[in-house]
Amino acid sequence: MRDIVLISDPRVASIPVEESGEQLVDVRGRLRTDGRLADPEGAFAHLRLGLLTRLEEAQAQLPTGYRLLVVEGYRPPATQKEIFDGYSAELRALYPEMSPAELRAAASRYVSPVEIAPHTAGAAVDLTLSTEDGTELDMGTRLNATPEQSDGACYTDAPGLSPEARHHRKLLGVTLEAAGLVNYPTEWWHWSYGDRYWALATASRAALYGPVSI
Repeated sequence: MRDIVLISDPRVASIPVEESGEQLVDVRGRLRTDGRLADPEGAFAHLRLGLLTRLEEAQAQLPTGYRLLVVEGYRPPATQKEIFDGYSAELRALYPEMSPAELRAAASRYVSPVEIAPHTAGAAVDLTLSTEDGTELDMGTRLNATPEQSDGACYTDAPGLSPEARHHRKLLGVTLEAAGLVNYPTEWWHWSYGDRYWALATASRAALYGPVSI
């Protein structure tokens, strides 16, 4: 498994944001979406236009019979904080010996601290692959499985996956990378464009998108 830079790494936070001002766009009607994490306001189905355009390019390049299935895009800061605090509390109960810094790093394998979270910028999308009729394909774990729940199989390059799951992850990765997205390697389903993590991964001078309200 390749070396992983966590999103809590100071190198990520140090990257400046040169906000493009691009709007958040509703992806429903343009890409297939799933309602399992839907909120009443529909925030989950919104992404920055630049990210949505690249996802549409990726969809067009998938082999016949495969579809992108968007589960969550934009996430309000309050929701992001709730998820981060909740998972941190779970880890604190499991590993009481962890220092605050170790706890923050461990939590960031699964959810970003709110101040640098790409979801709150509309720059990240959690997605998977489905068939044309909407049947989700085997990706090795369920989407949003924690490292503890999946015994590390949620890591994109995790060993021990079935050939089918490995094929699907590779197909998703090759297609999204070709469209300019970057993966957060502890979560096979998390891809982003224009955020600080993307800027670090692509050696870009600055992020294009910072926190935004819907």
